Amino acid sequence: GSELRVPARFAAFANGLAIHADDFDDTQLAVAKDRVYGLLTHPTAPALPPVLALAERDRRSGADLMLAYQIGVEVECKVAEAILPRHYQQGFHSTATCGSIGAAAGAAKLLGLDRQTTRRALSIGATQAGGLRENFGTMTKPFHAGRAAENGVVAAEIAALGFTASDNGLEADRGFFRAAGGGYSPEMINGKLGAPWTFAFPGVSIKPHPSGSLTHPGMAVMMDLIKRHDLKPEQVKRVSVGTNHNMPNALIHHQPKNELQAKFSMEFCMAILLLERKGGLEQFTDDVVNRADVQAMIKKVNFGVHPEAESAGFDKMTTIIEVELDDGSVVKGQADFGKGSPANPMTDEELAEKFRQCAAWGGLDQDQAKAVLDLVWRIEELGDIGELMKLLRRPAKRN
Repeated sequence: GSELRVPARFAAFANGLAIHADDFDDTQLAVAKDRVYGLLTHPTAPALPPVLALAERDRRSGADLMLAYQIGVEVECKVAEAILPRHYQQGFHSTATCGSIGAAAGAAKLLGLDRQTTRRALSIGATQAGGLRENFGTMTKPFHAGRAAENGVVAAEIAALGFTASDNGLEADRGFFRAAGGGYSPEMINGKLGAPWTFAFPGVSIKPHPSGSLTHPGMAVMMDLIKRHDLKPEQVKRVSVGTNHNMPNALIHHQPKNELQAKFSMEFCMAILLLERKGGLEQFTDDVVNRADVQAMIKKVNFGVHPEAESAGFDKMTTIIEVELDDGSVVKGQADFGKGSPANPMTDEELAEKFRQCAAWGGLDQDQAKAVLDLVWRIEELGDIGELMKLLRRPAKRN
């Protein structure tokens, strides 16, 4: 978004961090019931920045970029699906870890590495993989995605220079799967790469709100209740939100004090919708989080495990909401998925409007945003990805 020019690895780092910083990025969907929906990876943050940087540097086409990006996402998601659930449940951030491997795969493809060199690049990506969930709600969470993206560039480029590594860095006894997860399920990755492609099935979930994906079914339910019953903040006596046990394990900030914590606070997300009937970039700021009315509403929200949601399976984000009003009446709703999931997708126009809002928030003018959208919808026709990148830079400020 600026005129600053840096080597490809640092551009990948900066853009990976930026993509993940607002928690407005996409989310991988789980296939197996014990692979937790929304707790696998955010596919694009690690996979796009390395190939975007290398494609801009090497003046590659939009089609080259998109193929490498798809491969990065595919490897990242299938690795995340295959590693045993212990990996995430005991503290690893899979966007950081599996993302590092996917980033290496995408970068290797864009650089045209042969099979053997690509094996080494994947191993180098895996050996750099790291990131702890304890850092959720801090600046270090998006740092994870940035480092994963940077790791991919480093892995592919030093492999291309002849740097040595294990040819079997993932499934070996001392490799990534065993060390980081206690093992993996071979049937979930062997023969499954591109069969089907992750983007084809099960797809990814795109966020309408800049918060943790696990908040989104609840936010969809709450918005429906607000509109259907014309709920006013002063009417609300109590809000109860029930989910499976994995969701409170990730949405850990029950009394947030800043915007980063608020993104992982079901309580804030319910409160802000009740107060403002929207939850966009302008709502997720430190000033808003610390407003007296917001903090007071947060205290009315109880968030915990609901037996019905727990029994629905972890491949869903079943969220059950009850709102008790001051007259004693109760309104209820529930959802398994949020808006933007394949079960309830955003339209092309809704995606375009999300981009326009982000572009305005980031300082692009309307004409620039329109030009970017025009190119993105036909990105496979671009002969040089630099044509798009020029439009993504904010105009220099004049004194």
